[in-house]
Amino acid sequence: MAVVRVRQHVNPLSDKYQQPASAPVWEKVYAELKQPLHLDIGCARGQFVLEMAQQLPLWNFLGLEIREPLVIQANKLREEAGLTNLHYVFCNANNSVRSLLASLPAGVLQRVSIQFPDPWFKKRHQKRRVVQPELVAELAEFLPVGGTVFLQSDVEEVAIEMCDRFQEHPGFVRQNQEWLKENPLSVQTERERSTLERGEPVYRAVFERQGQED
Repeated sequence: MAVVRVRQHVNPLSDKYQQPASAPVWEKVYAELKQPLHLDIGCARGQFVLEMAQQLPLWNFLGLEIREPLVIQANKLREEAGLTNLHYVFCNANNSVRSLLASLPAGVLQRVSIQFPDPWFKKRHQKRRVVQPELVAELAEFLPVGGTVFLQSDVEEVAIEMCDRFQEHPGFVRQNQEWLKENPLSVQTERERSTLERGEPVYRAVFERQGQED
């Protein structure tokens, strides 16, 4: 399959991306709908969750991506691989996570990953970053106690900000106060591999959903 060329940066605040995504008929998406779900926000070409779905057939995987051509190609690759525990949705995660998760069986979401999100370096653009307090609150609403969020970036400033947002929410606790030296998951993203091959650092953290928010 030919490589799809798309814009590297998409402004999630533009009018084009303000309509929340409609949830698919999940019973037609996943063969076993009540399996634990791993949500990957900003999945790009979807290779990470494709490999994860192949390795862990007793889990379901959902990749969200704001660049529609990448989602179309990723779903074609999923179909070619014959996977019934994987799906990709074109959406702006910041206004679609709630509608997508609310339509799934309660408690299936068990793990979330947000990996190498667009850093939006310019200060006036930082409100475009995906990890906003509203997104953290929605993930806290749907993740059961013990569910985890895995964060990583090759930009320390972005990694710190993501961690700060989760630490500010009473429903999350960081598992380790130091950056993780290793990826706790069995698959690396393409960006992670290329960063490590260049000998550059990756900043990683895991947060766990805790009870007793009051």
